Amino acid sequence: MIQTKKLSCGTTVVMEKIPYVQSVALGTWVRAGAVDEPASIAGVSHYIEHMMFKGTDKRTAREIASDVDKIGGQFNAFTGKEATCYYIKTLSENLDKAAEILLDMLLNSKMDEEEMAKEKNVIKEEIKMIQDTPDDDAHDTVCELVFKGQPLGNSVIGRPETLDRIDREILTGYLEKEYTRDSLVIAIAGNFDEEAVCGMFEDRLKKLGASKEKKNIAIESYKARYKVKEKDIEQTHISLAVPGVALEDERYYAMGLLSNILGGSMSSRLFQNIREQKGLAYSVYSVASSFAGSGYFNIYAGVAHEKTRDAIAGIREELETLKREGVTAEELATAKEQMKSSYIFGQENVTGRMFSIGKNMSVCRRIQTPEEVIEGFNKVTLEDMQQIAEMVCDLRQYCGVAVTNQDFDLKAVMEV
Repeated sequence: MIQTKKLSCGTTVVMEKIPYVQSVALGTWVRAGAVDEPASIAGVSHYIEHMMFKGTDKRTAREIASDVDKIGGQFNAFTGKEATCYYIKTLSENLDKAAEILLDMLLNSKMDEEEMAKEKNVIKEEIKMIQDTPDDDAHDTVCELVFKGQPLGNSVIGRPETLDRIDREILTGYLEKEYTRDSLVIAIAGNFDEEAVCGMFEDRLKKLGASKEKKNIAIESYKARYKVKEKDIEQTHISLAVPGVALEDERYYAMGLLSNILGGSMSSRLFQNIREQKGLAYSVYSVASSFAGSGYFNIYAGVAHEKTRDAIAGIREELETLKREGVTAEELATAKEQMKSSYIFGQENVTGRMFSIGKNMSVCRRIQTPEEVIEGFNKVTLEDMQQIAEMVCDLRQYCGVAVTNQDFDLKAVMEV
């Protein structure tokens, strides 16, 4: 059973008790990510995430890691477009110690300037790693094109030049504005005492500001954009994307199912056509990504340089067939079983459940129960699928990115 409680300090705690396990996953979710950042300091949310591990008033960076190890914990964090999460999974008997470590990091991180300088270099190496991974580079770039002129187009990791602008004053100022009690969600799943959990946080968060200032942001209208990035690599990486649907859009489940049918498995249309029949790619797939206010639909293929045009032609062929003929009842039934199974598999560990309820409450500010999710997939009809197909089947409306070893007119290839 999932319970939600608003603490007197204004922070929300969302809890899913699972009495038959002996572990617990605890996460602090902050509604602060790339969408909250001025373009001049892109990457500051991710920078703060790194710095939270670099020492507090009472612990060094090594002691933070050591104290988690002492309770047998699994410890990590991540920054996304709309939220940042810090979490520990541990034995239920060590929950109070895990909570104390997370609170110490959240409230007492030193943001030492010497450590900031070192960590800035670490992040720059992370940027290089992404740039040296061409499929990641293609995905990041196409997302920026789809959401150009919108906060969702901001880079999570930032760029070297924006990182160089971030000094301690900027970093702590952003932290003070964004890490507020009303933007914080405490999410927990596993075996624990609900009252004790709330007591751990009730009086400890008053050091944070009360509320986060609302932002009014002008949104640039969408248009198809294209980018070719030349690199000395052995394969061309194609990422094609078009606007999709938001997390709470009534078409959310239909979009997920259509993505599964088109490119979500080894039996999917893109896999069977582009890889199995035409032999053009080793990796080809589609994915639907959704956020609080928007989303996008992305098709990826990694192909031989000389096969780029053939691969794009094959993708266009599948999109046109989908729009013309729709999906079959059998395809829809199979996709429903795959999507429900994937969701349920992810719910069979406490960390997966914590991620689910934490993201729901942090980003959407409400919880979807497992029953609601399953029903969401079950109720999708063939007519719903055709409506989604109308949204994603015109390749001329797609943004396109190719990371390749040669320059070419990607727009011309996609607008044939």
